[in-house]
Amino acid sequence: MAEKRFEIRDHVIVCGLGMVGRKVVEILLEHNIGFVVVEIDPRAAARAEELGYKVINGDATASRTLRSAGIMNAKAIAVVMDNDAKNLFTVLTARDLNKKIFIATRSNDDFVREKLVDAGADYIVMPQKTASKEIVRELLK
Repeated sequence: MAEKRFEIRDHVIVCGLGMVGRKVVEILLEHNIGFVVVEIDPRAAARAEELGYKVINGDATASRTLRSAGIMNAKAIAVVMDNDAKNLFTVLTARDLNKKIFIATRSNDDFVREKLVDAGADYIVMPQKTASKEIVRELLK
C-alpha cells in the first residue's frame, strides 16, 4: 500500500484523518508546519491529496508506511486514530524507528494510556475525559 516516499525534514506525521486528525492538520497549516498524513482509508487519502496534502495511503502500524512518511527525519508524530490498539502499535513502531521523535497520541481508556506511556508516548490526551471536565466546569459555574 505505501509505495510513495517523502524526503522531507523536521515535519510532523499525522496518523489518521478522523475528527482529531483533521483538526491537527488545520492547526499545522495555520502555523506553516510541514506534515505528511498517513491514512488507511483510500477515499479519505484521496480527498486529502486533492487538498494538496502529502499523503501516504497505508497502515500507520507498519514500519514501511512510517518510513515512507519520512519518520527518520520527522520532528514529531501525532497518532490520532480512533482505535486505541492501532494507536498503541503505531507508538511502539514509531519509537522503535526513531528514538528521538516527539510522539503525541490519544487514548480512550486509562489502561491503554498506561501502555502508551510504557511504549514511549511523550504526550497523551484523552478526548472524552477532557470534554467531560470542560462540560462539568461550565455546568458548575
